[in-house]
Amino acid sequence: MLVRFWGTRGSLPVALRSESIQAKIAKALVAAGGRTFSDEAAAADFARSKLDFATFGAYGGATSCVEIEAGDGSFVICDMGSGLREFGLDSFRRIAEGHSAVYHFFLSHLHWDHIMGFPFFGPAFNPNATIIVHSGHPDAEEALRRQQEEISFPVPWEWLKARFEFVVHAPGESFEAAGLTVSLTTQHHSHDSYGFRFESGGKAVIYSTDSEHKVDNMASEAAFEAFFRGADLVICDTMYSLGDTASLKQDWGHSSNVVAVDLCHGADARRLVLFHHEPTYSDEDIQRMHNETIRYEELVRGESRPLEVICSYDGLEVTV
Repeated sequence: MLVRFWGTRGSLPVALRSESIQAKIAKALVAAGGRTFSDEAAAADFARSKLDFATFGAYGGATSCVEIEAGDGSFVICDMGSGLREFGLDSFRRIAEGHSAVYHFFLSHLHWDHIMGFPFFGPAFNPNATIIVHSGHPDAEEALRRQQEEISFPVPWEWLKARFEFVVHAPGESFEAAGLTVSLTTQHHSHDSYGFRFESGGKAVIYSTDSEHKVDNMASEAAFEAFFRGADLVICDTMYSLGDTASLKQDWGHSSNVVAVDLCHGADARRLVLFHHEPTYSDEDIQRMHNETIRYEELVRGESRPLEVICSYDGLEVTV
């Protein structure tokens, strides 16, 4: 299984401002210490080996969209955030190389940051494409059609040429889709959200975003540990710090890095991916949270298996 991240921000897309890029350049020049480089390749090698990710790279600003390569060769995509546009363009390239034009979407929920990429999804205009939308929400089709209405967008649903199918699944019941065994669970979020578990070839990937975990509801947390049990990769909503979720942003429907580590330890999961980054966080803020999460995992590990903590960014690929 290969997991590819096309969008990792939460709530709304963000772009790097010029002053942020200038600050990265200035920091890199200081780190170079007067070195000279024969060409851009040599400079890039130095940057990759000597600079931290927040300086050399960027976590990106597209909202939630994650691809899983596995199963029967169909496209498998979690959520339709603004990262979907770039995925759609890349899928045209792969179809031209012989890839199937069947798309299986798994929607966590219908809030705008998780479906806003769909109006810009080019394959929806391909008459040879089949788009199957899996969701726990019976109003998923209504939500996608509504944002194509003229008051919101100039391209009506009726202009789309792909063949569409909407399938509603009940939590707790596993099903087969795209050659994968899939199950979903209800999550605490406005209008409900659903986490998905994908299994193939003895491997398991969890996609769990927009889910608020509450310390005063331990029965629910035990259910999540069971859902995450033994997963090889857990993509988890870590939008806030624990302090934020316990005070300023309680009942906002999101979770923290600390809770994600605790859940993964309780579930004996192997790797955790920090996901759905707060849109006001800079690259330095996200990198700091990543480092703090690694340190927290080390402090609380005890007798648990070591948990690898990965911080997602637009363009990240993880092999499972």
